[in-house]
Amino acid sequence: MLTSIRSNIQCFESRDWQLAHDKTLTLGPKAIIMAIMNITPDSFSDGSLINNVDEALKSAEKHISEGAHILDIGGESTRPGADPVTAQMEQDRVLPVIEALVANFDVILSIDTYRETTADLAISSGAHIINDVWGLQRDPQIANVAAKHGAGVCIMHTGRDRVKHADVIQDQFDWLETSLKVAQIAGLKDEAIVLDPGFGFAKETLDENLSLLLRFEELHALNYPYLIGSSRKRFIGALTGQDAEHRDVGTSATSTLLRAMGGAIFRVHDVATNRDGLSVADGLIAHVLDEGKTS
Repeated sequence: MLTSIRSNIQCFESRDWQLAHDKTLTLGPKAIIMAIMNITPDSFSDGSLINNVDEALKSAEKHISEGAHILDIGGESTRPGADPVTAQMEQDRVLPVIEALVANFDVILSIDTYRETTADLAISSGAHIINDVWGLQRDPQIANVAAKHGAGVCIMHTGRDRVKHADVIQDQFDWLETSLKVAQIAGLKDEAIVLDPGFGFAKETLDENLSLLLRFEELHALNYPYLIGSSRKRFIGALTGQDAEHRDVGTSATSTLLRAMGGAIFRVHDVATNRDGLSVADGLIAHVLDEGKTS
């Protein structure tokens, strides 16, 4: 772990992430936690917990009290085999929640969507970030929405609905570089962009996910901060033997490892468990940085 920290020192330097509504978030020195809030009936692990605005407000209060910096609001399950929803259904789920959160909390909000219309309405309602699991490639107009609003963007890698490269890192570069071209054409600034390697998204085998984890540091060649979304994924279940709702300790282990490798933001279901694991990693990172200053 110390070797990873020392070899990725540049990842822990302060870098401002430019967000909508004149907000910024400092990435680098401390891990940032993004709490998952699925306003769906069919999420793979916790969708039934939030079915209305009041439940969303209670969930948000808990996440914030435990240390979440960002709340990620989603209205369509991204689990394999999930039934698609219409744009209107997605918006009916998420927009009242976003409006209520803006009225009740001073917190950064992210909209988990690949749809241009939903993203536009969500940012107009007060969200600051667009988190697109299709990396701006399913509906490229979403990049124009982000540029128009000055929103932060999370560009995720996915292997769904296409033939992938055999090499896991080559496939990452191929997909993410295409997404970055879409962002560039739309006029998105580098300061607005965060990348996500997409753990579990069409990484069908345990070996594929573990190879991505072990080689994650190679992705720093793209020179962007990274969001990590390993929370409760099936590969953690394969390693621990636990059902989805009991994978938070395993998730924390991946969060801690990937933080040492230079991950910046961690999208999780259980904020408190991951906060503690990330605090240990951040303590080691601070120690190594201090050593570098005095040597």
